[in-house]
Amino acid sequence: MNIFRSLIGKVWQDPNAAEVVKISTGQLYLVRPGNIRTSRECIYNEAMATIRRVPNIEHHFQLVITRVYEDGDQELLEDEDETDVERVFLISEELEFRTGESDGEPTFLWRDLDGDVDEFYEFIASGTNDPTRAFFETCMYRAMYERKYKRSADNTSDSDFEEFIWHPPAPKVKPNPRRKVSAKTESTSLASAMGSLSVNQPPPTVKQVRTPPSSKKEVPTPSMDMDNLLTQEAELYLWDPELGREGEFINQGIVTAGIAKQRNAPFQYWLTASRDSGPLLAHRISPNMNQRFSHKMFSLTWNHQGDDGFQSSWLFRFPDEAGFAAVIEKFTECLWETLNHTSWSKAKIDEQNYVLSANEDVEMLDVESDEDEEDEVESALDLDEEASDEEEYEEDEDQPTALPGSDRNSQLTVGYKGDRSYVVRGNNIGVFTHSSGSEVKYYATISKIATPKGKEFKPKHVMLHDQDSKMVLMNPADPHSLFSMDLERGKIVEEWKVHEDITVDHIAPQTKFAPTTHEQTLVGTSHNALFRIDPRVSGTKMVESQFKQYVSKNQFSGVATTASGKLAVASEKGDIRLFDTIGKNAKTALPPLGDPIIGIDVTADGRYIVATTKTYLLLIDTLIGEGKFQGSLGFDRSFPATAKPIPRRLQLRNEHVAYMGHNVSFTPAKFNQGEGQEENAIVTSTGQYVVAWDFKKVKKGLLDKYEIKKYEDHVVQDNFRFGDDKEIIVALQNNVLAINKKNLKKPTRQSLAPRSSFGSRSGIVNSPY
Repeated sequence: MNIFRSLIGKVWQDPNAAEVVKISTGQLYLVRPGNIRTSRECIYNEAMATIRRVPNIEHHFQLVITRVYEDGDQELLEDEDETDVERVFLISEELEFRTGESDGEPTFLWRDLDGDVDEFYEFIASGTNDPTRAFFETCMYRAMYERKYKRSADNTSDSDFEEFIWHPPAPKVKPNPRRKVSAKTESTSLASAMGSLSVNQPPPTVKQVRTPPSSKKEVPTPSMDMDNLLTQEAELYLWDPELGREGEFINQGIVTAGIAKQRNAPFQYWLTASRDSGPLLAHRISPNMNQRFSHKMFSLTWNHQGDDGFQSSWLFRFPDEAGFAAVIEKFTECLWETLNHTSWSKAKIDEQNYVLSANEDVEMLDVESDEDEEDEVESALDLDEEASDEEEYEEDEDQPTALPGSDRNSQLTVGYKGDRSYVVRGNNIGVFTHSSGSEVKYYATISKIATPKGKEFKPKHVMLHDQDSKMVLMNPADPHSLFSMDLERGKIVEEWKVHEDITVDHIAPQTKFAPTTHEQTLVGTSHNALFRIDPRVSGTKMVESQFKQYVSKNQFSGVATTASGKLAVASEKGDIRLFDTIGKNAKTALPPLGDPIIGIDVTADGRYIVATTKTYLLLIDTLIGEGKFQGSLGFDRSFPATAKPIPRRLQLRNEHVAYMGHNVSFTPAKFNQGEGQEENAIVTSTGQYVVAWDFKKVKKGLLDKYEIKKYEDHVVQDNFRFGDDKEIIVALQNNVLAINKKNLKKPTRQSLAPRSSFGSRSGIVNSPY
């Protein structure tokens, strides 16, 4: 490399030389090992690669891949909303930069730090000779050196750069002569994938990130209070959010991973790690763990929050597929028993298979790949959030004094016709209008909501009705009735007594778009009944001929309708029933995973369902894929016993939850909606964060490609503006605002939490738990 020293010196020390080196011709690919269908995606068919100095930041450089257009192509960009012309990567050893060869052409490869753990970029330097390739490589290592050591690389030798030359990590698992190692485990591609976990191999003295001391309080002594149900050898990793650009998993060494049952405490299980010297940790198995399984990496990742609020993220990596599969099965059984308080053996075989299938890696049926769709590019050094096109409305500025300060916003419903949103606050409703430019303006307040007899109440739930001219309200003090409000008068004008003995716990429109019409009927559920409500009939308003009641307590928790009026009903037990009409048995009954469902939505055509639990969203494709009724939906026909739909979890990545610093608690998720429009986004919130998934990417299997926005106040509810898949109306506890989906950001350390919020990592502890 010394042969380039004089040449490097000419450009490296020139402060006016923004570009250090450039390769003018090439192609950029995104490579996903293990994903057969889209394992190699062309990003730029014509591109150039540049090493660029970061302005005003000493010792920082960027690898920039720029799309090259032929004459006339740039005119096509004028009609595009998002222009993807450049990909920027901060040069650091976290990229795991390496060189290679493809069809005789030199290549450069590096990790996609914003993608999955095994995804990386490949730049094929077409027509580049060996000296140019070697010079580019040398400049990359020099940039890594300067960033790490914060000093010039002028007086370095070639040996100083050797630490930045990437090598596949050596396996750390102790050999077991009795274990048959699969070819997949020993393959080079898997070794490369393991390397892309971005973990540091432990030095002789293992660095251990601070474990929350309060967690000791909740952990029994394993040898005395717990019986091991399963043990497996594994590598243990702990997430350190302060390392690298976006944090890293730190290898804590080889441990015995275990799942244990607590004695004298039914349905309490623990995930444990220990060494010969003693126990290391014991975390109680619960939904708050936000567990994630990677079949490519044979890994289990989870979160743990101690009594002091410290949120940490952990990872087990298992040496082979058999051991990993055993852990998945036992962990799933224990979590299911924890949630259902009954033995796993009492569940039917098809129910067990359905629950276990939620951990599988599968693709949705009939999903076409869109090769031209790209993620929005953000600079690797853009650490500050960009200003968004949102308008916030503080209570004391825009809300009249009639809204009492002791109450907070509790519900949001977005208008279908009049470009209005309604926010419930105590026994008042704030009315807001939508204007051009993603603005929300305060319009009026409907004060002191009361029954026709004058008794005030705070609505439990509200729903727009009859072309947004009315609003249907639920009074928690009178669960047998609904109340109809005339929105023009701002007053409840009718009480609809539904039934003397059956309560109305949840309501939904007759069809998904019924509120845009003069349709008068609507759908209701009690804890164990589904029925139609018609306010035009005399006496009680339940339609007796359209009523279905179950003997058992099903604890129905939500109902949603399709554009044709088919129904999806969820329960607190976690099961979902699909009906083609009210009054008949469900066509499909999907068994529970165990987590209570707190909200449910369905696409207009009925193809997809999104059900919300506290810690994840459950996405279900209702298309029957095989058998006699192949091509039908689960609303119309029953799934064959051998072809149940496979539920897919949408959840936040564990390291992102660690940055947030609190357990996940989702609000009911919604698809964007509009007549004649295809759903392409899902929005929800947790704590101070609005979270949105690109539904097209989800259907391709990219389940953790979400974007996020943090607010200073807790998000009560959010939903897309009707007929708009970009503008999101957000109700905070004290604010109402609109945000364009483009202003949500990829989750990073800076977008999720300020650096000052991270706990100190200076202390090294070596204590159990």
